[in-house]
Amino acid sequence: MFVRVVLFAESSLIHMNGVTHSLLQVLRHLEANGHETRVIAPRASRDEASIGPHGSELSLLRSVGLPSYPEVRLTFTRAASLSMMLRDFAPDVVHLASPFVLGWQGLRAADHLGIPTVAIYQTDIPGYAERYGMPAAQPVLAQHVARIHQRATLTLAPSSSSIAELRSAGVERLRLWARGVDAERFRPERRSEEWRRRIAPNGETIIGYVGRLAPEKQVEDLAAIAALPRTKLVIVGDGPSRSALEKQLPDAAFLGFLGGDRLAEAVASFDLFVHPGENETFCQTIQEALASGVPVVATGRGGPLDLVQNSRTGWLYRPGDLDELRARVLDLVGDRGKRRAFATAAHDSVANRSWARLGDELLGHYRDAIAVQQGTAPASLLREEATAAAEPIARTPWKRYVAIGDSLTEGLCDDSRQEPGEIRGWADRLSMLLSQSGDARNGGRPHRLRYANVAVRSRTVADVLERQIPVALALRADLVTILIGANDLAIDGSHPERIADRLREGILCLQRSGADVLIVTPFIAPWPLLRLLNRRTVRLAAELHRVAEETGAMLLDFTQDPDRIDERMWAADRVHLSSYGHRVLSYRAAAVLGVSGASELGALDALLHDDAPETRIDRISTPAWVWTHVRPWAGRRARGRTEGDGRSPKHSRLIDVVPRATRRARARSES
Repeated sequence: MFVRVVLFAESSLIHMNGVTHSLLQVLRHLEANGHETRVIAPRASRDEASIGPHGSELSLLRSVGLPSYPEVRLTFTRAASLSMMLRDFAPDVVHLASPFVLGWQGLRAADHLGIPTVAIYQTDIPGYAERYGMPAAQPVLAQHVARIHQRATLTLAPSSSSIAELRSAGVERLRLWARGVDAERFRPERRSEEWRRRIAPNGETIIGYVGRLAPEKQVEDLAAIAALPRTKLVIVGDGPSRSALEKQLPDAAFLGFLGGDRLAEAVASFDLFVHPGENETFCQTIQEALASGVPVVATGRGGPLDLVQNSRTGWLYRPGDLDELRARVLDLVGDRGKRRAFATAAHDSVANRSWARLGDELLGHYRDAIAVQQGTAPASLLREEATAAAEPIARTPWKRYVAIGDSLTEGLCDDSRQEPGEIRGWADRLSMLLSQSGDARNGGRPHRLRYANVAVRSRTVADVLERQIPVALALRADLVTILIGANDLAIDGSHPERIADRLREGILCLQRSGADVLIVTPFIAPWPLLRLLNRRTVRLAAELHRVAEETGAMLLDFTQDPDRIDERMWAADRVHLSSYGHRVLSYRAAAVLGVSGASELGALDALLHDDAPETRIDRISTPAWVWTHVRPWAGRRARGRTEGDGRSPKHSRLIDVVPRATRRARARSES
């Protein structure tokens, strides 16, 4: 499909930053595939070229620079003038690159002409306000950014945290669109011993940072690691904070702005890459470091959450905790073998993120936006969860998986194909998916996974902290899933932040042992009588998003899943999942954990089991439900008892999860 695209750039094309870099890559891909483009951007100087990059038409508008940061240009062209430019070019779609001022006017002009818009969320402008000493402006800026993306036909966000942030602001029609990396330029082979000798003549371990030197990047936090023995801090980049940073970090090497092969050589020659910024919606320089085979230490907030895999490609530290930053850096500085292992995994983790593939994805989003505008888009396009489009992260297979939680994780009501009295559950199903997901190191064949499920019905966060997490630590789990909190909410849901904060301490304890953690938010069926509890789960989910950002844990927010309202998901008691629901949740968790094709397999599984017995809805009347299910629960609660009293976990020790293919092979050999 041939498209004509107008692209609005919020900053000058000669001011190189992450937004400009992405825009140039998009233009290159559109030109290579025969599409026609026009760029509308601020003019920074009279010497700028009249022909746009990569064959695009170029319209430059008069602009003014910010007093404290003249490289950032503001253009105050009216929407009426932009409408004339759009009529002249007659685009099929308008691309808004990090829209704020010019992009807002471009959006209004496109709306007036009935042209679909694709808005790229790439800059946390409200977050920048605080860094620039204007915290009072933050609410107003956040409201303006939300208004832009609520009005756009489609919004593309670069990370799961950005999607969660936009969704909480009321933005719909969200899709995940990451960023590509130039794997030819950024690769481990660019490492230069000559460069290293020049920068660190005494053989010091080189710790590098690349990015703008501006308040929002928090480069001053690197003072916590600047004086580590036998290390050399290298800072690549320029910006308004450079002179102040040179005084704060007198022993660091400031190399200024580097581009192209010079930048690639520098990054590949680092031993360790550090990025302290807390307002990154993606962070392209982290991805370039990973592609260069350099382990990363970054703050556990925003874009780095999707890029850095704790204990595999680097470390995430708690935002603002500079002692933890120092400890994480020391961990890698003092262990060359670990750095080497992390470096290999870092390169592998972004091996498939080419700009060509991301460009093709973008063209697909353009087509979807056009379909939405024309009213020909399927309903599924409008309600599709943005996170479903997330690219799975290729991980080293886990060896010891422990599931923690209450009745949902225990598997209550999932008795499909089980012996009488036995239950299965989403975590059991997930363990099988993980064991079958394949190990890239052995040709993609299933690998050995050991699994324990220490969840018990009726348990609370206190039980998890006091009993279940210590078991996971004793079993040396390298993956832990946690689904807990619904019983706490039923007892007293007035302070979900307290529940989340208590759980946060347990997550940090697990992470310190080297385990990866997946948080699954508690959720409840959307029945009218459970409306209060439903609202409480949504509030707790928002708090758990915060905890995930602060700790770097993975998160599955099932309160936002469109399948939650499907009656087939729920058992007769209306609060626990049916076998069908457990199956759906297992595939959702597998997708978050990076199991290749999990979303597609889940859709196929649902289709194949569409007429299975467990999908048949056999509902009882509300009075019968109250008598059969609510009355016994209330009676136990009045007596200070729970259904889980005296029960033991079904798998308190690690058991081998044997993939079906292996079981079949064993059966053939035994026969």
